[in-house]
Amino acid sequence: MESLDCFVCLMLVSVQWTPAPATKNITWTYKGLVGQSEWSEHFPDCGGTSQSPVDIVTTHTKYDPALLPLTPLGYSQHGNKPFTLYNNGHTVVVELPEWMGLGGLPWLYTAAQMHLHWGSGGPSHGGGEHTINGQSADAELHVVHYNSELYPSVSTAMTQRDGLVVLGVLIVTGEETNVAFNNILNYLSRVRHADQKVSIPAFDIQSLLPTDLGSYYRYNGSLTTPPCYQSVAWIVFNERVQISKAQLLKMETLLYSTRAEDEFRILLQDNYRVTQPLNHRVVFTSFSAESGKELTSGEVTAIVIGVMCGCVGLAVIVRFVVKTIRVNEPKKANDKKQDVALNSTSDSEKKEEPLPPPQTEP
Repeated sequence: MESLDCFVCLMLVSVQWTPAPATKNITWTYKGLVGQSEWSEHFPDCGGTSQSPVDIVTTHTKYDPALLPLTPLGYSQHGNKPFTLYNNGHTVVVELPEWMGLGGLPWLYTAAQMHLHWGSGGPSHGGGEHTINGQSADAELHVVHYNSELYPSVSTAMTQRDGLVVLGVLIVTGEETNVAFNNILNYLSRVRHADQKVSIPAFDIQSLLPTDLGSYYRYNGSLTTPPCYQSVAWIVFNERVQISKAQLLKMETLLYSTRAEDEFRILLQDNYRVTQPLNHRVVFTSFSAESGKELTSGEVTAIVIGVMCGCVGLAVIVRFVVKTIRVNEPKKANDKKQDVALNSTSDSEKKEEPLPPPQTEP
């Protein structure tokens, strides 16, 4: 009987310590096998109710005056130690030194890495992850930080609800080259294939960020790639950063998601997740609607049409007034001449009127 009890105990211990099925070795993609629609089957958190990215509808955001301007710590003090750039098959990553962090938040957050998301169709074809009023940017930069006051590493912090803060920088294209982004883009040709890694000269990370660090959207969300842990406090800047069309083309055409030894090469493109339902969450803003309201294309069109109609209406009124004045001026002059003529005639008649005969006394 005693041996039977021991056997049962060993069985219970064995059941208790049986590891959960591993998912970290599953190769996921954005559009191929184990694509976005299948992520939740292999990574349960990807089907959660607080997923990222989201569409930020500015009319539904809530202003929070307690959200202070962010304070980058050590972003410009890169020292002489080079950064590491590598292609992980899903994006290009820059590992950041531990002395970089963020201030102005409830905890101290230490920088871990930054990476990019982009599309494949050039400007105005999407590529960013977060959208504003349904409008997508051409690309998006994410700078990942972990709560170093509570957790010893980013791998530990990412599983905790208060573990991560990620800065989201929306990238649009224009004519001018953004010199700061060349610190990354000029080295993409050295990590064209998955798992390739290279050292690059250190540079000022803050030069990649918008000028205005005080205007941003804030909400609770998740990693935008598997395992999709819902542990991220997202900070998406209101101000966009601009790069050139040539720089965007480098992102979209230089890298492969396949390894150098693979038989077939697959371009690393469209590495962005579609927006997820906001559900019960609220997106807060650090700026009031009056100071930083985002307008949709429809609103901009309505404003332009309204201004044009107003200008046309004003021009019609001015023309009518001028025409009326011009018509009335000759009439007034003619009336004045007639008045003068009548007055002259009246005076003449008065002069020619005979005097009454003198009366005789009786």
